[in-house]
Formats: sequence, C-alpha cells, structure tokens
Amino acid sequence: MRAFVFDTYKQPLHAADIAEPTVGEHDVLVHVDAASVNQLDEKLRLGEFAQILPYKGQVALGHDLAGTVIRTGAKVRGFTPGDQVYGRPRDFRIGTFAERIAVDEADLAPSPRSSSAVEAASLPLVALTAWQALVVRAGVKPGQKVLIHAGSGGVGTIVIQLAKHLGAHVATTVSTGNVEFVRELGADVVIDYRTQDFEKELSGYDVVLDSLGGENLAKSLRVLRPGGLAIGIAGPPTPAFASAQGLNPVLKLAITALSRKVRSQAKKLGVRYEFLFMEASGAQLREIAALVDGGALRPIVGRTFPFAETPAALRSISTGGTRGKTVITVP
Repeated sequence: MRAFVFDTYKQPLHAADIAEPTVGEHDVLVHVDAASVNQLDEKLRLGEFAQILPYKGQVALGHDLAGTVIRTGAKVRGFTPGDQVYGRPRDFRIGTFAERIAVDEADLAPSPRSSSAVEAASLPLVALTAWQALVVRAGVKPGQKVLIHAGSGGVGTIVIQLAKHLGAHVATTVSTGNVEFVRELGADVVIDYRTQDFEKELSGYDVVLDSLGGENLAKSLRVLRPGGLAIGIAGPPTPAFASAQGLNPVLKLAITALSRKVRSQAKKLGVRYEFLFMEASGAQLREIAALVDGGALRPIVGRTFPFAETPAALRSISTGGTRGKTVITVP
C-alpha cells in the first residue's frame, strides 16, 4: 500500500510502497479517509525527539486520522466494519499518512456525528492535548483565568473553546490579523504579540498553556498567581516526565539539567511548571466527540491537501499562517 515515509532522520518525506498493516487481536484495521499534520510529525522527522521516541529504519509519519473500519481483531468488541472512527495512534504505532493503518481499539473512538472526515481528522492530537492540559492536569474550574499562547494555531483554537466550555476567563496571544478570529472562538482578552507585551498586560492567571518555550515560557511564569500552573507542550521536559516514561538514568540526568532553570524560576515565583507529552486515549476522544456534537467545540481546518501532496502539507506547517489545522485527504 502507499504511504509517506522518511528513511533516516532529517531526510525528506517521500512516497513508498510499504507492507500491509498486521492486525493484532485488539487492533482495528482502518481505511484512512483523512489525516492531519502536526508539528510533532516534523519534529520527529528532524530527530528532535530521537532520545525520547527512538524510531529506527523507514518510518511512516502521521499522528491523526479519521476513517472507516475495514475489519477488526479477534478480541475487539467496540467496533465493527463500516464504523466511522477517529483517533491518535499511540507512539511507535503511528503512520496515518498511509492508505490503511491498524490501530489499537483503545486509541479509537466513533467520529463526531456532526463532523466530516476532514474535520474529525483535525481533532485527535490537538483536542487530546487540550483535554489533558485543562481537564486532567489543571482541573480548570469556572471563573479561573487561563492564558493560551498561539491561539489561532491547531492547539490554540481548540484550547480556547474548551477553556470557555469549562467556564474559564480566557486570554490568548496572536498576530494582528487573527485578533477578531480568536474573539469569535471565545477569547475574552486578546494580546497582539506584534504590538503588545503580554507580561505587561496580564497578571494573576491560574493556568498558562505554553506552546513556544524559551523566553515566552519564562515570561508566562511571571503572569501566574501564587500557586498557579504553567503547562509546557514545547518543553523542556521535566524529571517527573522522565520517570513516567521509564527513561534510562543518563537521559533522566540530561532532562533534569535541561529543565533546571525553568523549574528554579517557577519555585522562586511560587508557581508550578509541568511538561505535557500527550497520550493516546480513545476514552477521552469519546468525551471530545460529545462536546463537538453538542456544539461546545468546533473543528477548525485552515488548509487541505490531496494525499499525493503530503510532503507539501508537512512543509506548509513550517511557514505558519494557517488558522487551525492542515488536513490531508486520502482517496
């Protein structure tokens, strides 16, 4: 079957004929109708996560899919052929830039009934990130103040909507051309990062979701109230993350060193910093689908590419400027 792969880190994505997926007893074989592109795909190709996610040999990329069930493994009970599903395959079982993929049933959920395949494919990774940040980690409550960076991007557009659904007061940072767009998504306060410094404009926030890292993360710590929480999805990873992943002692030491500065800054300010590396979850995707069908969340698709142009779709996310997600359609 056709798929888009890279052969070694930093090599370009290209089309290839690869073996048909092996369907285990808990697996669901899915025809991919659409797959969305994420920054994680490009970072994996460049080898930025090689120590944490050591992929070897030829790798088919792609972390999101919406599609149709073809057949199921012997012990699968939740899905049958013909079902419309969406999901984010777990790490080391990715490869949605392909015609077909076998996915553990625990990583899949029925697609939102109100969404097209393109819309459903845009959701899994970013919606799971939003859910795990705001619901699982932060436990956001009505009336709390939440700051979301890069509000017009794939993650930001969903986090804004979920935070508003949870009853939060939402601030976000965007470029000038996206100010009104994120207001329409529900943002209460919008900071134009081209003309404003969010650190000077905001204070007393309960939660910050940072997708940029570096100095932006350092400034984010300073807008939190005492005891507030900054969640980083761009890093640096923390010792707690290294322990949870079962990483080797040498890598744990390296990660401890990488995050020492930001953890020290947080401690001095009386706030907390946590690193979030999203995990696959079909159960959470069922909750998210219910929110989509109930009108609380709206998928945002900025661009679509045909399957044959998958490498161009991946390159497009490096240039920025797309509102929401970029999605690939598979014939």
